[in-house]
Amino acid sequence: MKFTINRSAFISQLNNVLRAISSKTTIPILTGLKMVVANDSITLTGSNSDITIESVMSANDENYELTIDEPGSIVLPARFFSEIVKKLPDKHVTIEVTSGFQADITSGNAKFQINGQDAENFPHLPEVEADNPVVLANDILKEVIRQTVIAVSKQESRPILAGIHVTLRDELLTAVATDSHRLAQRKVNLEGIGDVNYDVIIPGKSLDELSGMISDVKDDVKMQVTDNQVLFIFGNTHFYSRLLEGNYPETSQLIPDSADTTIELDAGAFLSSIDRASLLSHESRNDVVKLTIKPGENLVRISGDSPDIGMVEEDVATSSVEGNDLEISFNPNYMKDALRSFGQSTVKVSFTSPLRPFTLVPTEDTENFVHLITPVRTF
Repeated sequence: MKFTINRSAFISQLNNVLRAISSKTTIPILTGLKMVVANDSITLTGSNSDITIESVMSANDENYELTIDEPGSIVLPARFFSEIVKKLPDKHVTIEVTSGFQADITSGNAKFQINGQDAENFPHLPEVEADNPVVLANDILKEVIRQTVIAVSKQESRPILAGIHVTLRDELLTAVATDSHRLAQRKVNLEGIGDVNYDVIIPGKSLDELSGMISDVKDDVKMQVTDNQVLFIFGNTHFYSRLLEGNYPETSQLIPDSADTTIELDAGAFLSSIDRASLLSHESRNDVVKLTIKPGENLVRISGDSPDIGMVEEDVATSSVEGNDLEISFNPNYMKDALRSFGQSTVKVSFTSPLRPFTLVPTEDTENFVHLITPVRTF
């Protein structure tokens, strides 16, 4: 095996694949980077058994300045190999495997020799059928992930809640995440995809990693699903993730369809108010802020206190206040996460009672995105 490639172009693909490689793994070979050199391309693969990333560099792409002298394959220690390549002195790097599994890495006057492993021992990628692909716009997929992944559970007691429940029926994609204290649901119409049905639970960590990767490209993303894997294809990259097994809890009944009190306000301004109130609430044992609403007086007030530090009180500017008087307490971190996911839009917050979950929706699209937060009992 022997090839020469533009070093900086090689590094960018290395960095992609390194996202999937963990130094903490029970399968030692997965700390390595698999490299397969064909007659006209190089394929890099990294995996941590949950996520697998595969990147293909074609000799036809001038950016790589790729010359392949001899095909072959090897697994090299990923972190060590990438550090070497990043520190090499020349514009190009030549990698050659002569005998056994020892790789010579040459660039300018620098030469390294590192020990590799047989690529045949690297776990094989799952076969993903191409009969049910769905094409998702890059920016839409990023937005769906950003708006739902915040509600994924961090607790290990209910592993199924560490995922985002993704369903596709009648050309409607629905993504739902909940940690049992809050819920985020986003819907997207995918017109023209035909009779494609999905019902899968994708780990939140996988989608978070995917979101970071597609931020660097402008390509649409093709999504394919099998029994226990989902594959996302964009540019020259294949991103595989295992699926979570089990039944996701039924969440559609959790979202109230009526409200006794509603307010409309700017998400950014409200976020700033909550942020200020949480300066003190974070110092208290229960870490809650209180929202007081009096529609008759057109009053919406945020307050927080810490017995040791002091208290804060702030009236919040609103564009609409309707319904009954209400006092409700909640975790400010949940509210801040939700408001950030709305960006700079105006949000409608709907309440039914001090102890029932309340919802936030963007006023310009009340159907396709909803965030639900469970209040905190303070008495």
